Amino acid sequence: MATLAPDIILTPSAAARVAAIAVKQGKPAILRLSVDGGGCSGFQYKFGFADSVESDDVIAEHDGVKLVVDSVSIDLVRGCAVDYVESLAGAAFKVENPNAASGCGCGSSFSV
Repeated sequence: MATLAPDIILTPSAAARVAAIAVKQGKPAILRLSVDGGGCSGFQYKFGFADSVESDDVIAEHDGVKLVVDSVSIDLVRGCAVDYVESLAGAAFKVENPNAASGCGCGSSFSV
């Protein structure tokens, strides 16, 4: 059974962006964060929209928008905050991960 997680956070900015994209795509407002091996630093974040919550997912929720993380990835992102940032370089979801010992310049990969 999926569990609510006080140890991951979806910021208001990220929740608003997920909600806007979900409306445009006609999908539920569920953002999936997973961790794959690879990238510049050993692990990389992967984002995608989900159609539903899986039974082993950990869930963070803000204003009805869900951030879901699978049971394998949660140990690598526990305590993180997912934000949406806009800058001159572009706009993207950003993970503030206290477990990361180091990361790459683009912010999409990390090591523990």
